[in-house]
Amino acid sequence: MEDRIQKWRLILGAKSDPKGSVGLADNLLEMDAVLEALYDSDRKGGLGNSSPRINRWLGDIRKYFPSPVVQLMQRDALERLDLKQMLLEPELLETVIPDVNLVATILSLNKAMPDHSRETARMVVRKVVEELEARLHNPVRQAVSGSLNRSVRNFRPKWNEINWNATIRSNLKHYQENYKTIIPERLIGYGRKGHELRHVIIVQDSSGSMSSSVVYASVMAAVLASIRTLKTNMIAFDTQVVDLTVHLNDPVDLLFAVELGGGTDIHKALCYAESLVLKPEDTILILISDLFEGGNREQLLKKVAQLRHSGVQIISLLALSDDGAPAYDREVAEKLSAMDIHAFACTPDKFPDVIAGAIKKQ
Repeated sequence: MEDRIQKWRLILGAKSDPKGSVGLADNLLEMDAVLEALYDSDRKGGLGNSSPRINRWLGDIRKYFPSPVVQLMQRDALERLDLKQMLLEPELLETVIPDVNLVATILSLNKAMPDHSRETARMVVRKVVEELEARLHNPVRQAVSGSLNRSVRNFRPKWNEINWNATIRSNLKHYQENYKTIIPERLIGYGRKGHELRHVIIVQDSSGSMSSSVVYASVMAAVLASIRTLKTNMIAFDTQVVDLTVHLNDPVDLLFAVELGGGTDIHKALCYAESLVLKPEDTILILISDLFEGGNREQLLKKVAQLRHSGVQIISLLALSDDGAPAYDREVAEKLSAMDIHAFACTPDKFPDVIAGAIKKQ
């Protein structure tokens, strides 16, 4: 019972117990001070703007809380107390626990970041990117490779293109008991092996509300670009359109080339994407946006219909993040659905299934 009362005292803060009737052990008093510095910012001795004090606080939260809670508190510190300077000083950057949301904040400060902080910021971003690549690389490659092998079959393969497992299964009915062998009346190959079988165009909204999606989409695009049977383009847009395909060999460079914030002109981005389409029937266009169009909504829907009619397969992701579906334009989403283009949010771990289904044209 006493433990429960102490927990509620920590949750509600010192103001909930003005007479100090709930006793806290030394370690709980220190934890309480850490929480009050963040969540009761008017308290004397709070975080303020002192870099040494912030640095000490960052060390304290790592001492008292597990990593997921530390990441949440870091995010709250940035949002509630506007402690952007903690990302502008190398010594502070080195003490934070990096995560996707922290990377998004770093990218939003990219233009304001002093030169002496930039290299440390890149190290923080690279650490997160490498962790995401390690987590997502194999699932994406396996999903894509398996889907391509099943979606394109070559019935006149060269010797080194024969899919022996599929060939044997297909010809089991031709097994010859006398000769103890199968007569392969039909050879099945892997298709145009070594050539690009699908063209993937990722069109990423880079407005401020899509910051986490930008991070994940950049890593996904880099992974897809490493698969030789895919041709991958990466486009970022606000009211302007930037083709970032040249940076796909290094997702960190790609992320620092994105400018977060600004308005939204989805129609303009789709017009540019359309100019990249050579074989519509082999093209998958992934639009990642909350669909709040700042340009001409009717022209946007008309362009989507044109692309769909030409044979381009379109996927509308409201978000590519762990945060769930954001606020989005429901009217545009409903009109896309009427064109058989369903708009939905997707977590990074489910993205391999999405791209695999698109390749198989499910």
